[in-house]
Amino acid sequence: MDENKTTILVVDDEEYIRRLISRILDDAGYQVVTAASGKEALDRLADSGINLVLLDIRMPDMDGFQTLGLLRKQYSLPVIMVTGVGEVTSVSDALSIGADDYVKKPFLARELVARIEAKLRRIKRDST
Repeated sequence: MDENKTTILVVDDEEYIRRLISRILDDAGYQVVTAASGKEALDRLADSGINLVLLDIRMPDMDGFQTLGLLRKQYSLPVIMVTGVGEVTSVSDALSIGADDYVKKPFLARELVARIEAKLRRIKRDST
């Protein structure tokens, strides 16, 4: 992995979505790591080097809410939910568990990248 590039973990059980988001992020200059499940995401995070997580809600082994709860017990990195679940309760639940933002599928590539860049800018500014 290129340590000079920001690394984003994309967690979604649908391979097509992982490939689509990976391509969008690669074109935007990010390094991408993918996971097909919550458990796999937590394993990837243990290897570290990840700067931000994009996390789906509906996944088979452990849903995004459970994954986010476990992730928050160990990590403070930013998490943006990227999901087809758009009910108000899902949005508020995700934010109350610790998500930093929420993007509903289908999304515009430009909007997803802008939200990532905004979150990374705030983190960089807060750490200086």
